Amino acid sequence: MNLLDGIIVLDFSQYLAGPSATLRLADLGARVIKIERVNGGDGSRSMQLKNLTVDNDSLLFHTINRNKESFTCDLKNKNDLEMVKRLIAKADVMVENFRPGVMDKIGLGYDIVKEINPKIIYGTVTGYGSEGPWAKKPGQDLLLQSMSGLTWLNGNSDQPPMPFALSITDIYTGVHLSEGILACLFRRFKTGKGGLVQVSLLESILDMQFEVITTYLNDGKKAPKRSGHNNAHAYLSAPYGIYETSDDYIALAMGSVLELGEILGITELKQYSNTESWFDSRDEIKQLIGDKLKTNTAEYWLDILKKSGYWCSDVLNWQQLLESEGFKILDFIQNIKRPNSQDIFTTRCPIKINGKNLKYAKWAPKLGENTESIIEEFKLRGEIQNETT
Repeated sequence: MNLLDGIIVLDFSQYLAGPSATLRLADLGARVIKIERVNGGDGSRSMQLKNLTVDNDSLLFHTINRNKESFTCDLKNKNDLEMVKRLIAKADVMVENFRPGVMDKIGLGYDIVKEINPKIIYGTVTGYGSEGPWAKKPGQDLLLQSMSGLTWLNGNSDQPPMPFALSITDIYTGVHLSEGILACLFRRFKTGKGGLVQVSLLESILDMQFEVITTYLNDGKKAPKRSGHNNAHAYLSAPYGIYETSDDYIALAMGSVLELGEILGITELKQYSNTESWFDSRDEIKQLIGDKLKTNTAEYWLDILKKSGYWCSDVLNWQQLLESEGFKILDFIQNIKRPNSQDIFTTRCPIKINGKNLKYAKWAPKLGENTESIIEEFKLRGEIQNETT
């Protein structure tokens, strides 16, 4: 099941975007070696979610760096830098996410690295691209969401800009980076040529909005207009949204307003016979639907809607989701823990190959856990000593 068996990835990146890409490569069978600072290592080792740590590393670090190795070095030290260069000569992929120019100053920019290893795939992540007035701005997820226009799509029209409560910019960028690396690897197998893969947080979060940005560009550049009630998509008509019932919530997707009126017994919806009114008058329509749904339970309404074939859903919390049979059959949770340490439950790779899930029980490495074994395996220290004698 190790599709990338034999592929060596050197991961100089930290936090989320780069490490999420190398995590996917590790899940697909690549050997990923994190190149970390001697003091502190990857910054996400200390970046905590809800103050959760395991073995003195944040749970976040364990989540996004499982199935990797850790090699510590000081890139400002000549001998350490030479060891890393010799490791680069044996690698297939290298990933970094420093600000533009940093790797060049260290002596590991792409032009130098491709001289060391012409076949290497060099992946780089920036916040806003390598050029322009924003090139050196901090590339942080909330800041990118805010600058990209995304926050004006969430929440109701009377609410301020609303970010997603997830690091979606980082994770989506990681997906793009892994896609580019895999494409370059495929080309290398055919031509023998390496390549430079460049992604930025800004371009990735803009790509995530390609549907609505395209609508904006071709609709007279009119600003998105969020619904005043139950907004779930600034560019979709009623009934699209999440609605409160007498005891819970339900979700309604795209569908005929007239048909919904008949199913739910909302006679007032008959007046909206023109489909264009389903968008132009969506607040009034959603208000009528919302008032009706509050008169009974979520189970009652879902039973009626499902029998009629109308697109609808429960609105589950994580406890309800994990206890559902639909989730259990996915076998989506795996236990990753360091030897003699506590259990860490996390999600698996979402990709199936030939009907089989990709699960690896290899833990996230302690800082420098594999340094000496890697030096010995690749004879890094010995080669340097031979050259200097």
